[in-house]
Amino acid sequence: MGTYGYAAPEYVMTGHPTSKSDVYSFGVVPLELLTGRRSMDKNRPNGEHNFVEWARLYLGERKSFYRLIDPHLCGCFSIKGAEKAIQLAAHCLNRDPKARPLMSEVVEALKPLPNLNDMACSSFHFQAM
Repeated sequence: MGTYGYAAPEYVMTGHPTSKSDVYSFGVVPLELLTGRRSMDKNRPNGEHNFVEWARLYLGERKSFYRLIDPHLCGCFSIKGAEKAIQLAAHCLNRDPKARPLMSEVVEALKPLPNLNDMACSSFHFQAM
């Protein structure tokens, strides 16, 4: 069975991996990178143990996504890059496997991210959110 916290819900239910369950598992990784959190953390307060379920609360709204960003980044990150990575993660973590992208689409979505240079370092925009 897959690693708890990374395994797609349908994989947990059936035990049958698919390319779409792999996409789900990958979707956890960008969220971990941006939040500084692990996929499962029993030391977190109740309601935050399951990282993906906690993150879902903030994935839908643009203003809320700032709550996901690791405060240790001190605002030094590409806002556009973070937004795009979080949108991609949300797409990968869709509860409906058919609605998840193909891994080739994930790769294409990731390619432009390193070239974004809109660093937020202590910008008013980031702090105001």
